[in-house]
This record gives sequence, structure tokens and C-alpha cells, in this order.
Amino acid sequence: MNANKALWEKGDFTRLAETMRESGTALVAKLGITKGQEVLDLGCGDGTTAIPAARLGANVQGVDIARNLVEAGNARVKAEGLTNITFREGDAINLEGIEDQSFDVVVSIFGAMFAPQPFDVAKEMFRVTRPGGKIVMGNWIPGDPTLVAQILKVSSAYTPAPPEGFVSPMLWGVENNVTERFVAAGASQENISFERETFTFRTPVPPAAFLETFRKYYGPTMNAFEAAEKNGKEADLHQELANLFESQNQSPDKNATSIPATFLKVTVRR
Repeated sequence: MNANKALWEKGDFTRLAETMRESGTALVAKLGITKGQEVLDLGCGDGTTAIPAARLGANVQGVDIARNLVEAGNARVKAEGLTNITFREGDAINLEGIEDQSFDVVVSIFGAMFAPQPFDVAKEMFRVTRPGGKIVMGNWIPGDPTLVAQILKVSSAYTPAPPEGFVSPMLWGVENNVTERFVAAGASQENISFERETFTFRTPVPPAAFLETFRKYYGPTMNAFEAAEKNGKEADLHQELANLFESQNQSPDKNATSIPATFLKVTVRR
């Protein structure tokens, strides 16, 4: 079994994605996507950024490793009546069946960063991008004080050490690493740029209930709780995360949650 596939099929990321719709739409609105463009969304989930791109008139192909998310994305597309977008299973390290230079824009927001073999990921993203096109990634930043980086940091303290040779997905949030990977894929260093941007999670439930969404449906957090339970530390992990969610919530309504998270926006022009 592909470990990465198992991780993202384990829970139900759609439950978390529901809190990301507004920021996903806002992010896509700033990418300059126009009607008729060919767009690939890699690690698309159930369409947080792919569907907004299709609404702008682009022809969108969503690719995700998790079958349940592909099915959920196709269901959303059908419900909206969109005919210019499809979702299918695929692996970011080998975009089998996708021809060279097929897309004007290749997008991956908190998706391809979690695939193993990052140099292969960069190579594939660059390969399928047309000359004059661009790649846009959104990647969480290691050590960042905002929500997701801290969830992953806290969770890692309760889980077993990764296998030998494991490359942390958080290195996609380090500019030098990103540059090295895309230059190796064929990009010119001067065509790679970086910005810090914010993605806000919004949900009409209090932080404690939002934490339960991560606990029940987000693969990495589910694994952390399972490991902590085996070690008799489940309560410790829960308390750490509860304190984190409560302290980061910026909603004036105590029965709602609004938590901003900083990420590294990467743009590679081909």
C-alpha cells in the first residue's frame, strides 16, 4: 500500500476543506486565471482551489492521490453543473498519462508538498507546464507560529520517528530547498519567486469543536492521537492542541472559529 495514499484516504479531508473554501476562492482570484486556460490542480482534494478556477472559465484537471477525495470532488462538480473540470486519481511524483507542456497554470495548495520524493514532484510539475506558463504552490512553513505548522510540530512530538531517508514535507516551506528542487527540474532561478500569504480557516463552531475535526478527519492528526493513546499521552496531546486552537482563534464570537495560517506562496515561471 502506498503510505501517502493511505494517509490521505484515512480520514475525510472534505470536513476540513469546508473551512477553507473562502480562502481557497480568494487565493485563486489573485492568480490571473482566465477563460480557456488549461489548469492542473495537483493534490486538489475535493476542489478547494480547482473548482474556483473552473468557475473563472478555465479548463481544469484535478489530480489527487486519495480516491475518496476524487469522488467527493466529482460529486461537487456534478452538483454545481460544471462541465469544464474533472477529477482523477494520480500521484504527484509520477503524473502518468499527462503529456509534456499540457497546462498554462499548475497549482498545488498544501497538496504536492506532502508527496515523497520532492525532486520528482518538482520535475513533474515543471514538465507538464507550458513555456510561458507558471506553477503556483502554497506550502506550510516549518517553525511558523501559526496554526498548521504548529499542529504538525506538536503532533510530531507524539508520533514515532519517521523511517530512514524520510524527507519532511515542511522543507517545501524553505525557500532554498524549493529553489534547489525547481532548478534541478529545469527552471531558471530568476523565474522563481516567493511571498508570505495567509490562509484563514473559518467555521461556525468554537475552537474545541474545530480541533475535533482535525482529530477525527485529518490523517496526520489522527495518526498522532493513535500514537499518543498507545503511550498514555492522549490527554497531553489534546491539551496542547486545545490551547493552540484557543489561543489562535481571532473570531469575536466565542461560538465560532477564525484562525489565520501563514504559508509560503511559490511562483515558478517557465
